[in-house]
Amino acid sequence: MIRAHKFLMRPTVRQALALGEMLRDHCSLYNGALQERRDAYRHVSKTTVRYGDQSAQLKEIRAFDPERQGRWSFSSQQATLRRLDKAFAAFFRRVRVGDKPGYPRYKGVGHFDTVVFPKDGDGCRWDSTHNDSQTRVRLQGVGHVRVHQHRSVRGRVKTISIKREGRRWYVILACDNVPAEPLPTTGVVVGIDMGTVHLFTDSGGNHKENPRFLKIATEALTEAQRHLASFPKRTRRRTKKHRAAARKVAGLHAKVRRQRLDHHHKAANELVRDHDVIAHERLNTAGMTRSPKAKPNPEKHGAFLPNGAAAKAGLTRSILDAGWGIFLTILANKAESAGRRVIEVDARNTSRTCPECGHVSRENRPTQAKFECVKCGFLANADHVGALNVLSRAGLVLCQVV
Repeated sequence: MIRAHKFLMRPTVRQALALGEMLRDHCSLYNGALQERRDAYRHVSKTTVRYGDQSAQLKEIRAFDPERQGRWSFSSQQATLRRLDKAFAAFFRRVRVGDKPGYPRYKGVGHFDTVVFPKDGDGCRWDSTHNDSQTRVRLQGVGHVRVHQHRSVRGRVKTISIKREGRRWYVILACDNVPAEPLPTTGVVVGIDMGTVHLFTDSGGNHKENPRFLKIATEALTEAQRHLASFPKRTRRRTKKHRAAARKVAGLHAKVRRQRLDHHHKAANELVRDHDVIAHERLNTAGMTRSPKAKPNPEKHGAFLPNGAAAKAGLTRSILDAGWGIFLTILANKAESAGRRVIEVDARNTSRTCPECGHVSRENRPTQAKFECVKCGFLANADHVGALNVLSRAGLVLCQVV
């Protein structure tokens, strides 16, 4: 299996400055390569510049600017050029299929946060001081940076990425040949129904709480964002106070993200540990949280009819706060490592189908939390009913496979 390990780095003040300079110079390389591609295409010859052409220029670029480009790893700079090449490949793919193209854009220094070292030992060395009690990663141009390694690294380290998140620095190890760690069988199969009041409800009627971390942080976020918006436009991104206000907003969002991830990991661990097969709905969270299309008013030019966007905003915010997509991804990864099976089933009418008589009707669910079959009178919690139907559909899938 392929797995990624993310560890917090603890650089010194001088190392933190060097890491910032590394991101700045790689950002400059990325933007310069993008400018070259734009200029070549705008030329009357319509010349196409590819990754191979730009990679061949690296040696000259490093020799011309040894202070800013020559001090960093050659392989990491190649990875930055590949990143741009992938952006263009994705752009042309979207053009071919008719999606919104999204032409690659220049990166601001504050938004270029990752440098990739494609190979362990090529400009970057993981666990570079074996005789030291503290784990360190060696980076060319930076030195041996201390790492808070909170768990062991399994498999073979293939690529190493350095990422900045606010004022924190992380090292991300992509490892292959990671051995599986199968858990003993339990003989238990479960279905879960995702929700917003509860993160999920299983087929046994148990609810997993949804802490709603974003809702808890709303007051602090509102105050911080209001303070950030109070700066006049002419002084934005120019003063120390404005940068501090922006960092505070970013820090609050980062804290919510970390809390949500921690909760999802723990909840997924419980499911994987106690069940052999886990079934859930196949959810399109991107479509569920997409804003409704505008409805032009045919009787009045420039006016629009109500499209339900305001009413949907609260549900969209609750879905995003719950983080369904992230949770299901974490669950699938943990299940694969533990030798468990995860089954996706069709989500249509799972909360409107009576598990007793099979009657399907919108009237079966009079409220958000209540299910009452209009045909047989079966009464239960709506989320519990959804989980029972998910489990039933998963059983049909298992029978078809067998």
